[in-house]
Amino acid sequence: MDRLPIRTDVLIVGAGPVGLFAVFELGLLDLNAHVVDVLDKPGGQCAEYYPEKPIYDIPGIPACTGQELIDSLLRQIKPFDAQFHFQELVEEVLKDKDGRWLVGTSGGLSFSAGALVIAGGAGSFTPKRPPISNIECHEGQGVQYAVRKISDLRGRRLVIAGGGDSALDWALNLHEVAARVTLVHRREQFRAAPDSVNRMLRLVQNGKMDFLLGECIDLLGAQPPLEAVVVRLNSGERVQVEADLLLPFYGLTMKLGPIANWGLNLTENHIAVDTEKFESSVPGIFAIGDINAYPGKMKLILSGFHEAALMAQQVFRLCRPDQKLLFQYTTTSTKLQKKLAAA
Repeated sequence: MDRLPIRTDVLIVGAGPVGLFAVFELGLLDLNAHVVDVLDKPGGQCAEYYPEKPIYDIPGIPACTGQELIDSLLRQIKPFDAQFHFQELVEEVLKDKDGRWLVGTSGGLSFSAGALVIAGGAGSFTPKRPPISNIECHEGQGVQYAVRKISDLRGRRLVIAGGGDSALDWALNLHEVAARVTLVHRREQFRAAPDSVNRMLRLVQNGKMDFLLGECIDLLGAQPPLEAVVVRLNSGERVQVEADLLLPFYGLTMKLGPIANWGLNLTENHIAVDTEKFESSVPGIFAIGDINAYPGKMKLILSGFHEAALMAQQVFRLCRPDQKLLFQYTTTSTKLQKKLAAA
């Protein structure tokens, strides 16, 4: 930390949807924030892995894509002028004699913050790779772990592997765009929403897509292009499915990275917090979004929004100990309305 630290009320680690909404909740309380993220743009997993995937459980929004949600959040926080620092990994966290947090990043930035908020995407997320021997040779073209632009898949032959919500959602959304969609899953039971499973089975029954009970074991074709995916059915038979692209959706592996060394209480690679303030075992360090753990935790964006609101109340008490916390509604507070109108 050779440079003069950037002084801020709050440093938010992670620019995903929960980190962005934290800017809003803090801004309503006149707390300024800087945001750091290892990615090169805001949005976290929503923008990196699922920009065109529909989201249906954001209150008041019947449906939107991951990127549309991020764009809306960026417009919402515009009045608060948060400063973003991308492609930065937090590597050092120390406490100074005044009780503030001194934070250093991989790019040589340093911050002095009254509170540190770890928001969802603080860990490093990487897709889980299927156990296919030559898969690395096809990654990027014949194998992709995210759908970033649906139009790029028009008229292509797709094999989608997995049994969770991502696999089912993309099978349902791409079957009208692609030349053919084949879904491959090892079990008859799915981890996805029952309605999605039923819709998929109806499409299969009507001949509009294919479903194979088995697992992908090999890829055929020079790299690029991919020519076919070899599937070993549960019956033991091997079949070749002609394909231009394999989309494996086996989830993401989270690696905490340097966070694991910050002295926080961890529960299976998640940060243990209370449910009143969403503060970690270290006073002044908070965790919101998928990164945290507590009894009854649900990994939903809307849960992270709730956590951000309660976190902001405690951060105000921490950063403004001599001021009274005045709870205000945006619907009735002229002060807040004037602030938000600045957008």
